[in-house]
Amino acid sequence: MAEEPNVTSNPTLDGYHPAGREAIVRGVSAAKARARELGHTGLRIGFNTTPLFGPAASFARDLTELGGEDFLTDPDYAGLDFFPDVFQPVDASDLPHAVEGLLRHHRDSVLAPAGLGDLPLHITEHGWPTGPDRSPHRQADVVEAVVKVIAARSERLHLRGSTHFALRDADSTRTGLFHHFGLTTDDYAPKPAFDTMKRLVERFSV
Repeated sequence: MAEEPNVTSNPTLDGYHPAGREAIVRGVSAAKARARELGHTGLRIGFNTTPLFGPAASFARDLTELGGEDFLTDPDYAGLDFFPDVFQPVDASDLPHAVEGLLRHHRDSVLAPAGLGDLPLHITEHGWPTGPDRSPHRQADVVEAVVKVIAARSERLHLRGSTHFALRDADSTRTGLFHHFGLTTDDYAPKPAFDTMKRLVERFSV
């Protein structure tokens, strides 16, 4: 429910618009009620954010305060969009520790104080773009490091899903960072990370 609603500076994201928290609370409850009505017991309904630090860490608590007891039980998951080593560089040797630390922070310092400490956490977006001075082999290494941490800490941190952003480049001919997150180029030619992800899926999927 909503796309990165905590981000208020980007007009392409839901957080740019007013009353985003209220929309999440009402939307999750309405969607959950409708799913129950239609018998879609397997449909999972939740909300996502980017990493939350400092005063922003209250975002989840704001939702439960707005929604009351219903919002403690209606969401099936909390989603986290995060992109290690993309917007802030991280040394390769430090990456697994940084990923685990961020996931622990989100569980223990964001969700738990909101009364959502037992809510499943889904990684709703992660990835690393290629491009000028951005090696496809480094992309494969980052994908492998992130997925291995998620798999290794899935029980401790109640991680129940992981989605890579994205399968293919938006436009491999352009130089912008956001055009090259794909595991393949825009004509579906595999990058090294494609085979890496394939092996990881075969190893860890259930």
